[in-house]
Amino acid sequence: MEGVFSGTGHGQMGMMWEQVRAPLIVPFMKIMVIMCLAMSVMLFVERVCMGIIIAVVKLMKYKLEKRYKWEAIKEDLEIGNSCYPMVLVQIPMYNEKEVYQLSIGAACGLSWPSDRIIIQVLDDSTDPIIKDLVELECKRWAGKGINIKYEIRGNRNGYKAGALKQGMKHPYVNQCEFVAIFDADFQPDPDFLWRTIPFLAHNPELALVQARWKFVNSDECLMTRMQEMSLDYHFIVEQEAGSATHAFFGFNGTAGVWRISALNEAGGWKDRTTVEDMDLAVRVSLKGWKFVYVGDLKVKNELPSTFKAYRYQQHRWSCGPANLFKKMIIEIARNKKVTVWKKFYVIYSFFFVRKIVAHLVTFIFYCVVLPATVFVPEVQVPKWGAIYIPSIVSLLNAVGTPRSFHLLVFWILFENVMSLHRTKGTFIGLFETGTRVNEWVVTKKLGEALKAKPGSKSTKKPRVQIGESVYVLEIFVGVYLFLCGCYDLSFGKNHYFIYLFLQAMAFFIVGFGYIGVFVPNS
Repeated sequence: MEGVFSGTGHGQMGMMWEQVRAPLIVPFMKIMVIMCLAMSVMLFVERVCMGIIIAVVKLMKYKLEKRYKWEAIKEDLEIGNSCYPMVLVQIPMYNEKEVYQLSIGAACGLSWPSDRIIIQVLDDSTDPIIKDLVELECKRWAGKGINIKYEIRGNRNGYKAGALKQGMKHPYVNQCEFVAIFDADFQPDPDFLWRTIPFLAHNPELALVQARWKFVNSDECLMTRMQEMSLDYHFIVEQEAGSATHAFFGFNGTAGVWRISALNEAGGWKDRTTVEDMDLAVRVSLKGWKFVYVGDLKVKNELPSTFKAYRYQQHRWSCGPANLFKKMIIEIARNKKVTVWKKFYVIYSFFFVRKIVAHLVTFIFYCVVLPATVFVPEVQVPKWGAIYIPSIVSLLNAVGTPRSFHLLVFWILFENVMSLHRTKGTFIGLFETGTRVNEWVVTKKLGEALKAKPGSKSTKKPRVQIGESVYVLEIFVGVYLFLCGCYDLSFGKNHYFIYLFLQAMAFFIVGFGYIGVFVPNS
């Protein structure tokens, strides 16, 4: 930073900088670069390995029916519908005014013998008007002959996990063998149970069948397109790879069917973290049960299209796994029912690399350390770490959503912005700092699925959000990156300023609220 401090009045600051740079700043920066490069390599190897697994699966035309027995359940004339397993369908909801009719209607429309299915609506709504509407909707379907139960609690203890746990305590659940779970914005197709239940019915070692999500509002705005890219990669690569190699992956909390005996054997639902679904999946897996992911079975749902809702969701999805990792690592390591290889996979790949390293390296390396190196020319980041690895990782991610390949640069910039909140959430989860470690804010839905239906009555169309909110953290990081870019443009030789200015702009756009959509009150 000699150029900055060489002018009149800055001599003393320049001397102070020189005194601390060589003994303190340079060694510290070198250590940080080495640590970040190590994390980058971990993430790179993990992504490449998953890519190879998926390529092999596709080339060998791997089919679930070859690994697991799947036969359509046929009616027995002698015993009638008793040959069909009894299925419970749970729909947890909380003040879901925009979507409650969609989810209840889709669940009641599931094709399955009417005397072998129970629809259970778990309503934790605190708004009495919405509560009455949900109860009225349940009564309407009950009047059509649907076996639907409307259940409420006196409190919201445990949030979603608490509602699901309470729902399993009702006497009529004892007659059910399997439980399908759908969040309030999910709409399964009528044949969902016909395509999932046979896996569980014919393979006693299976505990979970997970379907893929299909986003009805992915084209709503640029932010939903970015989310689609990230989640498509999660389903097409991460879930598929876990299912194909280890018969393990994280339950997505919805659009899945559980074997109730496996759920109970693992201790049922727990509310110790904000990722009760992942918690249950890990505990069930440690009991020796297997999972299967059915990628060609898609369930419609809605992406959060307001930035505020997306921030809350991402905090929960980053804080929860980190907190669960801290609470379960010893339990996983000491487990005797699964192989050492599977324990290594769960601890290192599933948790450490994907849930911790991926968030930390994205923000700390590419938004803090790399920009800071422009002030310390003695510290050089090799091109393979600064350019090649992130480029390959980004290209691998784009495989999941080919239609959005042209948006890859925007996705990189947006993911770097979101890594700020994911990193913060990860630290909160690991160290259990503050009150946000168990913060549960229900992701607000706008009912985009309803508007997608032709002929339906639509509310006023959401529009692009224009400066509705100001986010100080994003603006602060944007200023930091902009200053780093200015210095690199004036004195640097690595041409980082091109990336730094683009990334600073992305932080400013988000910081001043120019992202997502909002629905006018009127």
